[in-house]
Amino acid sequence: MKQIRLLLVDDEQAVRRGLRMRLTMEPDFAVVGEAGDGQAALAAVTDVQPDVVLMDLYMPVLDGIEATAALRDAGASCAVVMLTMQDDAATRARAHAAGAIGFVSKHQIEGELAGAIRAAADHKETPDASENAISRGVDLN
Repeated sequence: MKQIRLLLVDDEQAVRRGLRMRLTMEPDFAVVGEAGDGQAALAAVTDVQPDVVLMDLYMPVLDGIEATAALRDAGASCAVVMLTMQDDAATRARAHAAGAIGFVSKHQIEGELAGAIRAAADHKETPDASENAISRGVDLN
């Protein structure tokens, strides 16, 4: 089984700790790094080479939208799944425009996060992942 390498990016250490605890229970996930803001995430992506970045939307220094756009502009090969408390169409559109291929509301982490991560990792590797994710009910847009 291929391990999906994850970078956790959130300005709340307790959130990162909770995500790490939950995600390490999945046999195909490996948390390879953490960052507390978007600027630190950019450096961490270079250092740890994750497959998927779980990116909080609102953070100091550089927010998740700006950091995602910077990763896209730099040609980073990782996929970004945006995490946020603000789950509305305008925010989803901004995240997608910045380059995020997944979006999970923090209100629904337990039910959707693992599937969104797997879909994002698949999407990065195969062009058919969007259709597979949609059939599983995961929003890649």
